[in-house]
Amino acid sequence: MMYLNARIVGCGERTLVLAHGYGGSQAIWDKVLPHLTQTNKVLLFDWDFSGGGGGGADDAAEDDEEQRYTFARFADELVALMDEMEVSRAVYVGHSMSGMVGCIASVKRPDLFTHLVLVGASPRYINSEDYEGGFDQPDIDELLASISSDFHSWAKGFVPLIVGAADYPSAAVEPLVARSFFAMDPRVAHALANMIFLGDQREVLDCVAVPCTLVHASHDFAAPPCVGRYMQRHIAAAATMVTIDSVGHFPQLVAPDELLRILDLVLGNGSNGAGGGEEEAEAAADIAVEERGTNEGSCLADVEVKGQHRCGHVGS
Repeated sequence: MMYLNARIVGCGERTLVLAHGYGGSQAIWDKVLPHLTQTNKVLLFDWDFSGGGGGGADDAAEDDEEQRYTFARFADELVALMDEMEVSRAVYVGHSMSGMVGCIASVKRPDLFTHLVLVGASPRYINSEDYEGGFDQPDIDELLASISSDFHSWAKGFVPLIVGAADYPSAAVEPLVARSFFAMDPRVAHALANMIFLGDQREVLDCVAVPCTLVHASHDFAAPPCVGRYMQRHIAAAATMVTIDSVGHFPQLVAPDELLRILDLVLGNGSNGAGGGEEEAEAAADIAVEERGTNEGSCLADVEVKGQHRCGHVGS
């Protein structure tokens, strides 16, 4: 079992599932949770790498960890968790790596989801001739080597960058994220980083039949908005992209009110199970324009809605 500390809080007819990403824990949702639980049931949990137990046992070899952690297995575990907690037709909010986990799970079990909200998600981090992921191969090689040689020193430098600490010194988000980063076993952290940063999940997008809202921070070096635009073009279902004017990879911590406005739109228009539509997209677009201003000609400039088409196969 790769999930821990599962709990359902709040009340309401709808259920949200909040899933954290690499180096996180369910605590990253603390700033948005009070509002969400007023009118919704919310399923929270920790992935086992978050330090609450599970992954990283002393006798586990790194090769075993690399086999243990795959996107497909995380998706299977998410499905198992939702079945165990008797959650279906949920609005899923996946941050970072958990965005793609949710996409894969929705292909396997579309009955579990009515809408996917993908926050800072990326199907591939390495640039190629036809794709901009944000990193060149040497950048990733250096990152993985640093994690392997001295994870804690790497994390001390990486956490302030990933949370945008220089731009939000009063937000006190760096200590929260640092706690969960440093709680990871270094071998697990390295195995996960290999899975995430060397992976390529782009082919999954064409099979996602659940409506999606893509949320990206305007200045997120880990998952820049152009990645969201790529996902929007390739997701099979209707996909809306909203850009929040913030720095770093954790908008739920540094811009919680903006994220809540987007989630309220998704929930308000998806309460009948339709999972969104043109009115939702237009309202989300209004937020995006308001938040980011006019970035004409940049990769942040467009918010569009794709039509739906059916995927011809199911990803593994």
